[in-house]
Amino acid sequence: MTAETMRFVLGWAALINLGILLFWFGFLVFARDFVYRLHSKWFKLSEETFSALHYGLIGFYELSIFIFLLGPYFGLQIVGGR
Repeated sequence: MTAETMRFVLGWAALINLGILLFWFGFLVFARDFVYRLHSKWFKLSEETFSALHYGLIGFYELSIFIFLLGPYFGLQIVGGR
């Protein structure tokens, strides 16, 4: 696999994952009550636990995108001369 192919794959994977992150955040902002009711039926979560879990998981997901997708993408951009 060439560096150009890796840049292409990492770039698209980062965009797709950032889209998922924005969708998740938007769903929590605009349909929070629905999501909370659904999750509290399945897992018997309190409102505080629900908020803490989602806040922590969104942060972890965002950090993972930066470390595993955008970091290597920009590293390949620098090395590739683009």
